[in-house]
Amino acid sequence: MTNDPLFIVTAAVMLGVVAILFFGIGSFAKGGAFNKKYANKAMRWRIMAQFAAVVLILLFVLIRGKS
Repeated sequence: MTNDPLFIVTAAVMLGVVAILFFGIGSFAKGGAFNKKYANKAMRWRIMAQFAAVVLILLFVLIRGKS
């Protein structure tokens, strides 16, 4: 399974979601002007990345689940 390109892309996108989540948590913890500037953007990035991850997971299950 780890040799499957679709699995690798899906895993990379999920790791991206985690990275964006940690960035958002860090900006929230830092507070101040940095949080005001990046909190909403980080939330939007995370939502888009999560959507892409869910689509890729469903695509992976649809394509690879038959075999």
